[in-house]
Amino acid sequence: MAFRTSRHVQVWLVLLLGLMWASADAWASIKLFMKDGNYQLVSSYEVRGDRVRYYSVERSAWEEMPTSLVDFEATQRAQEEEKASQKKVLEEARELEQRRFEKPPDSGFEVAPGIRLPQEEGVYAFDGLRVIRLIQSSAEVITDKKRAALVLAMPIPVLKSRSWVVLPGAKAAVRIQQTAPAFYIQSADGLGAKLELIRVKPSKEARLVEKVEVRAGLGKPAELRAAVPLERAQVAPGLHKLQPTQALEPGEYALGELVQQKLNLELWDFGVDKPAGK
Repeated sequence: MAFRTSRHVQVWLVLLLGLMWASADAWASIKLFMKDGNYQLVSSYEVRGDRVRYYSVERSAWEEMPTSLVDFEATQRAQEEEKASQKKVLEEARELEQRRFEKPPDSGFEVAPGIRLPQEEGVYAFDGLRVIRLIQSSAEVITDKKRAALVLAMPIPVLKSRSWVVLPGAKAAVRIQQTAPAFYIQSADGLGAKLELIRVKPSKEARLVEKVEVRAGLGKPAELRAAVPLERAQVAPGLHKLQPTQALEPGEYALGELVQQKLNLELWDFGVDKPAGK
């Protein structure tokens, strides 16, 4: 964010300087050099016989002096240098503005002829036509408090306590139109080797990712989720490709990281829609 802000400020400062200089050039920025090395700042000048008539910026008045005192070569050279400097500044401003608004071409791993991943780390889906960056959503755990209280009250651990991991909203923001996408995980820490694809169950206000059951006093929590089988391969250093072994049915899905077989609540969620016309 700091880089973007710095670039934004830099662009507008350069543009402002360019406009200021262009305005000065149009109004009053000619250095009329004298043979003794000094100069007068004038808005315009003209030679009349052996006299030079000029408009003094400092005194806001027309004045004259002998042509023998004026160094015309130095004056002309200074004007050419000033114009070249202004041109360079304006070209730099245009270049910076172009960099700011034009998206640089992706130059990462080629997933298909002419189609490449961005160089940045992230989780991407490729639907055969385009690369889609998946975004993270935070899931939350909902606990059945009544059932948990009952488990604690029972002398013999015969009941299960349950909780649910859910994502807010009935649908993910990212939509995919193809049922056989490939997923590319670009990460230096091997994230692609730890992700699982989960079919989530939508309702009106949330999507159920998994159900967690704990039998009081017995064993570890059981995490129940609808995992989708994947083919997994490392296709480049720091880059994994995940491919579902069969076409995905229309619905809601999420990619989640498993840490010691426990699901991280930061998920990359997306939806698969029916292809148009089907």
